[in-house]
Amino acid sequence: MPDAQWTDIGSAEELKAKSLQEILCGMTPIALTYKDGEFTAISGVCNHAGGPLGEGSLDGDYIVCPWHYWKFHHKTGHGEPGYEQDQVPVYATKSEGGRLYIDLGSATKRRKQSHKPHPLARPIVRAEGPIRVVGISTTAMTNEHPRYSTSDAMLEIALDHARTTLELETQCIKLRELNFRPCEGFYSKSAQACTWPCSITQMDPTDQLDRVYEAIVHWADVILIATPIRWGNASSLYYKMVERMNCIQNQETIANRHLLKNKVAAFIIMGGQDNVQGVAGQLMTFFSEVGCQFPQFPFIAHSRGWSAEDMERNVSEVQNSRELREGAQELVARAADMARLMVEGQLRDHPLARGGRKAHQLDSEPTG
Repeated sequence: MPDAQWTDIGSAEELKAKSLQEILCGMTPIALTYKDGEFTAISGVCNHAGGPLGEGSLDGDYIVCPWHYWKFHHKTGHGEPGYEQDQVPVYATKSEGGRLYIDLGSATKRRKQSHKPHPLARPIVRAEGPIRVVGISTTAMTNEHPRYSTSDAMLEIALDHARTTLELETQCIKLRELNFRPCEGFYSKSAQACTWPCSITQMDPTDQLDRVYEAIVHWADVILIATPIRWGNASSLYYKMVERMNCIQNQETIANRHLLKNKVAAFIIMGGQDNVQGVAGQLMTFFSEVGCQFPQFPFIAHSRGWSAEDMERNVSEVQNSRELREGAQELVARAADMARLMVEGQLRDHPLARGGRKAHQLDSEPTG
């Protein structure tokens, strides 16, 4: 046994005031519990991601980590039932002369149960094959009662062109069809608490945003986002998605890990309301922050202005606009060629890859 290293941590009477608290013994964080008239002490560092156990809560005999809710017995340090092989160090305590002491030399060993890694945690290796385009629809609607969506329509045209004319691989993800939780602020607890894969994805197997993560991190070369304009901004589903993508951006800042390498982002922005430039600026700012590149003229857009309340006419104009259809096709061609340049180091000569200004910002006049 190591020599005793008893450390005076304070008045026992005062320490009884909290059932759980974090105590720092020199450089060693301790989760100190006072329960049923007895002090117990375990390591203050969670086995999972290093969360501060002493800042957590008590659930019966278990200390709940505040970061990701892992549980450890306050006396034995063992994980909750089913995870008993996980164990954090336990320290001896004693009270003398009204003071509480912890023996740092009495620490038991830390043991980590082998946990199968999440499928998203695998190395990022681009498989051989043609350029791959994922289209992400952020339009909100009732799935049982679908309506015409101008942004969805342009996304479908772009993906069809990519698949049939450019001979690329495509997939379409409609956020409204996915059941996924909003971001729950793990980053607000600590940058280290926001993990890759996303903490929610790891904890909740029913959360379906893993399909988006799989597509944009492991599969796609081109990420094509389609959004309506809602009160001068992108859709609420877009923001719900990108808030959860903080786990990708956070890897850049805390781990120097680039998850979106050689990825191109492009955008389709449609709406009865104006503020195209503001929406485009937000989209481009976020996707540049997660490491994406942009083709020349990285978005197409359509808006008839703030006061255009006759949405039937807006739909009709989009449906009859040859410029918008061609713009969607040219946009995906430019994005694919940009991706090919990065992935393969060469451009393929597609006539539609040489779109001009009309593919960047389209006016609202239908051309037949």
